[in-house]
Amino acid sequence: MSQEARKYIAKNVNKYRIIKGLTKEELSLILGFDNSYISKLERKNVNITIDKLEQIANVLNVKIVKLLDEN
Repeated sequence: MSQEARKYIAKNVNKYRIIKGLTKEELSLILGFDNSYISKLERKNVNITIDKLEQIANVLNVKIVKLLDEN
């Protein structure tokens, strides 16, 4: 995954997580991910799979394309 894609995903997961009113730890817990996974993702340190991205999108109630949006 390119650094550019990681940047967009990190920014958008952070944005929609905050809109949803969740901490990084709460989102990780809901998803059943390691406690630090969302933190690493938002710091652009994770090469996320499409399956995990879809799970995050579902919990945040957004379409997966919103997490890939560059705007």
